Amino acid sequence: MYTWLRDRRRALRGKDTQAGMTTAEYAVGTIAAAGFGAVLYKVVTSDAVTGALQSVIGKALDAQF
Repeated sequence: MYTWLRDRRRALRGKDTQAGMTTAEYAVGTIAAAGFGAVLYKVVTSDAVTGALQSVIGKALDAQF
């Protein structure tokens, strides 16, 4: 029998108390994801990264075929 099916049956019978995430775990995960997104946005919009991207794009457009 498949492992996931066996685990699901245990969860439905109430023998497995760790069947899913609680609301608090979802909240912490959401806050962590939002924080990571904010940091990533700051990095990508920084002057150094913007300049590097413009340089790469400029070199790609000036390439001769």
